[in-house]
Amino acid sequence: MITPARVVIALCLVAPFVAMLWVGSYAKSDPALMGIPFFYWYQLLWVPLSAVLTLVAHQLWRRDQRARRSGDAAE
Repeated sequence: MITPARVVIALCLVAPFVAMLWVGSYAKSDPALMGIPFFYWYQLLWVPLSAVLTLVAHQLWRRDQRARRSGDAAE
């Protein structure tokens, strides 16, 4: 069953893959951040961002599973 929470979970998990596989969007050197070309700092930015998105997806999944179990128990 597709729920809004599961759609958000899927988006949280797919976003880092899309961002990293679309190389043309970040294959440039400007803007540099403290002398580091965009190509490198953009990828490094996605490391903690991916961790946060995975954490959000995990929390939403746990909430969805608890709601599903309580809904099954009520029936």
